[in-house]
Amino acid sequence: MFKLARPRSTKPVTPSRPRACRLGCGVVAFGVVAVLVALAAPAAAQEAANQPVSLKVPSALDANRLFGPEGLSSTLKIMFVMTVLSLAPALFVMTTCFVRLVVVLALLRQALGTQQLPPNQVITSLALFLTFLVMSPVWKTMYNDAVQPYTAGTLPAGEAWTKGVAPLRKFMSLQIDRAGNSDDVWLMLSMLPEQEDPETYDDVPLEALTPAFMLSELKTAFLIGFQLYLPFLIVDMVVSSVLLSMGMLMLPPVLISLPFKLLLFVLVDGWHLVIGMLLESVALN
Repeated sequence: MFKLARPRSTKPVTPSRPRACRLGCGVVAFGVVAVLVALAAPAAAQEAANQPVSLKVPSALDANRLFGPEGLSSTLKIMFVMTVLSLAPALFVMTTCFVRLVVVLALLRQALGTQQLPPNQVITSLALFLTFLVMSPVWKTMYNDAVQPYTAGTLPAGEAWTKGVAPLRKFMSLQIDRAGNSDDVWLMLSMLPEQEDPETYDDVPLEALTPAFMLSELKTAFLIGFQLYLPFLIVDMVVSSVLLSMGMLMLPPVLISLPFKLLLFVLVDGWHLVIGMLLESVALN
């Protein structure tokens, strides 16, 4: 067996006294400094917290600039722009021929009996692009007469508004007069008791002309839709009479009449006729 060897010298090694004293003094001094720093830190933090806070307001957030005449004018302009953007879809529907086009196309789909064909996205997109086609001359005139001079600084805001609304007012007045729905204008004017009786459409305020135009467009659209319904209704009646005379009571007439209506619509080039009729009904001349 291997024996564990003992160390040669068992006498403990002790440092010299002067060195041990210096080491102890250093440890004590370090402890005192640490205690003083720990006691002084909360006092300094409390003193800094008790001092008043001074904030320098940036020039962009100056109250005088925000609520002064110039700042208030800019704020009102931003609010006006945001309001116009939020009401843009409603203004587009109320002041264009979009209502007439989309209602007639939806009624045509119902007359064909194809249920969801064409889908709503196709009908809405077709009505939207046709509206752009019809209204492009009006919008171009509004831009050239009002928007461009106003942005260039050569036309004041009030005069720009008057010139910008004039082409749109002319379009709505023309459609109401063509459809013979001037009674709708008088109906809206009756809700304005302080308004004098106008002699021309130019004297009718926009708050009465715009709803009268929408009501006129709805009447015209339903009238056109009724005229489109008639030939398809005749086909349904003929098919139903034939099936009834043959004793085929359990066979749905729609199942037989739908192919005949589609064939009739394709043979007469129905889409071309319907779209051409709609564009002619809202022509500007």
